[in-house]
Amino acid sequence: MAKSDRVNLAHTTVLLIDDQPTSLDMLGSIVQGFGCKEQIKCASAQAAVELLARRSVDLILIDCIMPDMDGYDFVRWLRRDAPTPTRYVPVIMILGHASQAKVHQGRDCGASFIVAKPLSPSLLLKRIIWLGGEDRDFVESEHYIGPDRRVHNYGPPPGTDGRRESDLTGDLGEAVEENMDQDEIDMLMKPMKVSL
Repeated sequence: MAKSDRVNLAHTTVLLIDDQPTSLDMLGSIVQGFGCKEQIKCASAQAAVELLARRSVDLILIDCIMPDMDGYDFVRWLRRDAPTPTRYVPVIMILGHASQAKVHQGRDCGASFIVAKPLSPSLLLKRIIWLGGEDRDFVESEHYIGPDRRVHNYGPPPGTDGRRESDLTGDLGEAVEENMDQDEIDMLMKPMKVSL
């Protein structure tokens, strides 16, 4: 990676929200390791709501399970009721148990990404880089407000590994060898005894 391609988070303000002091300190250490000099820590989602009424941030990392207002309710509030520039801030939700239902719940409330614990700094950095180069549309409808949930249609931003929508074409090209006959196909599908 060239020096000019590196991510610079030195001027990024990150809001960290977690009711567990140990987790909050760990998150702070991780983003500080990414070069982020300004981080704001909130021990509750309600404290974060009050803070966002007074100032803006560039990125939010939030734990999903907290007493009173949980991460899902916070993201719904952010997308629907926060002041205008703030409602578009990227949100990475951190899940303790990444069941499919919880991932869908995070996606459906408007989170930009969902990351499972134990938190890997390299994966978190990849998601932050992805957000920095992202061009997903922001959707506002009666039942959903947030980044377009069809992230698989877009793929990762250019310059990162992964399949993009533009990687696939409808053109298969010419056959390079003869087709197999049906007997050969049947033999491949047939269970066979193997002696060891």
